[in-house]
Amino acid sequence: MGFFDFLADMEPYCEHKSSVDRLNSRFYHLIEPFKSDISGARVFDIASHDGRWAYAFAGAGAKEVVGVEARQELIDRFDNYPDKRLTSRVNLIKNDLFLELDRQVANGETYDVVSVFGILYHIMDHFRLLNAVRALKPKIVIVDSEFMDRPGQMVQIFREKTEKPLNAAPQFDGQQVAVVGYPSFKAMDVMADVLNYDLEWIDWTLYPENQRQSVKDYYRNTGIRRGSCVLVSRD
Repeated sequence: MGFFDFLADMEPYCEHKSSVDRLNSRFYHLIEPFKSDISGARVFDIASHDGRWAYAFAGAGAKEVVGVEARQELIDRFDNYPDKRLTSRVNLIKNDLFLELDRQVANGETYDVVSVFGILYHIMDHFRLLNAVRALKPKIVIVDSEFMDRPGQMVQIFREKTEKPLNAAPQFDGQQVAVVGYPSFKAMDVMADVLNYDLEWIDWTLYPENQRQSVKDYYRNTGIRRGSCVLVSRD
């Protein structure tokens, strides 16, 4: 049994069983190890999609989860999530993530945990995002992203179509293609260090090989690989 098994009967997940398996595998790495940090915590979830990870944080014991998502049609799906005890602890806000981060900081909001799942490689302003996150004074920041598996401290630029709900959101009306940047693993190390975080990479190699079918991107050797890490504040 996995936390996200309930999604198997919901659209659009019911059409793609592997997506539920993938979410369960990621839950095991991104939520399960940090349950003691999440329990009773105030969590800020960046790029919440349909609220699945916000719901997972609530399920792990967070007392409150605030999420920001740019697409209202994705937020609307959250109404279908089954456990109202959990959904009552989640507040999803429609806004550009940078505008919402700036608003949260200006209002003096603080959080115990911040999640940056699946968004870092859909933006260009990585350092701006992480610096704004730091102003929220979290104890830990959990990051899951695609990274360039290269020796240098670099960001590689790509074009990305905005019409797909898992891609970058439009930054202006009618924008069909956005510019995005994939940081390297070492670039992430540098950004965390100068922001006064200790960074620890989550070791996906410990995951059993017979359970990796839905998460193959964490094991690529093609120059771009999915990775996860936790940033722990030194302050």
